[in-house]
Amino acid sequence: MELPQELLERARAIAAGRIDPVPARDSATVALLRDRPGGLEVYLLRRKATMAFAAGAYVFPGGSVDPRDTDHALAWAGPSPAEWAKILQSDESTARGLVCAAVRETFEESGVLLAGPGPDEVVADTTGEDWEADRLALIDRGLAFADFLDRRELVLRTDLLTAWAHWVTPDVETKRFDTRFFAAALPYGQRTRDVGGEADQVCWARPREALNRAERGDIFLMPPTYVTLGELAEYGESAAVLAAEREIVRVQPRVVEIDGQVRLDV
Repeated sequence: MELPQELLERARAIAAGRIDPVPARDSATVALLRDRPGGLEVYLLRRKATMAFAAGAYVFPGGSVDPRDTDHALAWAGPSPAEWAKILQSDESTARGLVCAAVRETFEESGVLLAGPGPDEVVADTTGEDWEADRLALIDRGLAFADFLDRRELVLRTDLLTAWAHWVTPDVETKRFDTRFFAAALPYGQRTRDVGGEADQVCWARPREALNRAERGDIFLMPPTYVTLGELAEYGESAAVLAAEREIVRVQPRVVEIDGQVRLDV
């Protein structure tokens, strides 16, 4: 993709050493999947046009790690933080925060909660005024995720997540994220809902359908989302996605000049 003029100027300033890149914040995003007769579908939300980052883009639920996501008091079931650290190629504290952020942000942005009363159970329904009040309190950071789970006597089901990819925002961007991508299936009995917030539209779509819409110019996809949808399009059902063996490799698009044109190379 060709760079806008303002990013081109930043790229030249960074290359010349006049400015330093903005530090990338740890974040997590989840490709939430469901199986339908027509094939595998993924949940997407469109970021509001007023957002400072990826405005108008269709994305998976996700966001930055809250410092409290690393809370050791958080009830945990499934692979341990140490095991996740090996998978994500990070230290244990970072892995704990990333996994927690993945589950928390999915609940905040879709209403789907990957947690249950025990290690073999999952919440069946997250609708109702009390759930909505907690969701809003989490978004406002007035409620820590560990406290939310503790009050409801729930454990984080980390076994419902599969690590998928690792993308880092290019140096030239003014808002940067070091993002781990996960995949998860919609738990039985739960349903997504239009929860507002940073999004003005949500939808379920088959991965290939979303790519076709992007290629026609009907929707806008950031490179990590585009690539991930292309990978998901190779699978017919969510179980196959979650069983896939993935090598998590750090990908950071970079600025290159080809035939006199400066572009972002993935």
